[in-house]
Amino acid sequence: MKASITLLVALLLAGTFVLSQDRPTLTAQPNTIFVGADGKYEANPDTAMVQFNISTQEDNSRAAYDRASKAAEQVRQILRTNGIEPSAAQVGYFSLEPVYDYKPAKRKLVAYRVNTNVSLKLKDFSKIAPIVQQLSDGDITDDQSISYMLDDIDAAKTKAVEDAYRRARASAEAVAHAGGRTLGELIYASVDTFENIRPTPMMQPMAKMAAMAPGAPAPTEGFSPQTSSVTAHVNAMFSLK
Repeated sequence: MKASITLLVALLLAGTFVLSQDRPTLTAQPNTIFVGADGKYEANPDTAMVQFNISTQEDNSRAAYDRASKAAEQVRQILRTNGIEPSAAQVGYFSLEPVYDYKPAKRKLVAYRVNTNVSLKLKDFSKIAPIVQQLSDGDITDDQSISYMLDDIDAAKTKAVEDAYRRARASAEAVAHAGGRTLGELIYASVDTFENIRPTPMMQPMAKMAAMAPGAPAPTEGFSPQTSSVTAHVNAMFSLK
């Protein structure tokens, strides 16, 4: 990546200043050089988000609630079997609502439905397949989906900033050398970071796909994961010797 460079060079020998067009606006100082550069860091996803619904419908509200409770307990047991505390899963919503038949002239209550959405973050990707398999085999959940994302964004930002600073300093050293000077200490710096974190979806059920072609390579085998990109812009002012 080419560094985007703006320069503010104040040399005693020249006696003139070249004003930077990049932000921030700084007052020119003698014997300084101001540079700006972009840096980037590409990170692999470090977290999988498993999401699914627990949905039940029965003739009365108590039966629907009890069936949903039983399904939820099965989910908790599956998590414990895979070494995960149930508290690690989060409930997005919970609803208990009547179901009506609107075909008659007067609507008719026919059932009650319970819906709840559960999401689970996993750092250990090896646990994804067993959990999804067991949820599918138990036929206790609907709308399973998996997406991958970068959760430790701060570490990626730090690496992007380090890359931007290295580029800024290298540009400053090149200009100082071209002017017959030596780069001094860092006087001022500002940092901006930008995230391009796109969750990568993978629809389920994987277990059913695997059963269709036992022994066949997985659809994703041999491919690289989609990365999340974090960029940073560093403005830095150095003294000139």
